Amino acid sequence: QVQLVESGGGLVQPGDSLRLSCAASGSIFGIRAMGWDRQIPGKEREMVATITSGGSTNYADSVKGRFTISSDNDKNTVYLQMNNLKPEDTAVYYCTVTSRLNRVYWGQGTQVTVSS
Repeated sequence: QVQLVESGGGLVQPGDSLRLSCAASGSIFGIRAMGWDRQIPGKEREMVATITSGGSTNYADSVKGRFTISSDNDKNTVYLQMNNLKPEDTAVYYCTVTSRLNRVYWGQGTQVTVSS
């Protein structure tokens, strides 16, 4: 059984920062990549950022220059540093893990609300 435990969401004002964390545990059999998706109300879930076990990163255009993804492979943990948050970043953020067997796992989601 695989568990992804997310933390760090909350309510912030435009321009503020937040840091999301996600720790993976269980029978993953090696991690190929980790990342974050988000679901904005009324829209489909979208990729926000990914990082491979080798450190290669990929970002959605809407967050480039503002968000930074990083990971600690020894701890199976992925982070998302979000700076200069905007109201349109309001969403439920989901941690994702892709195993070396190409199975994808999602966390339970953490709410991020950006509002003045």
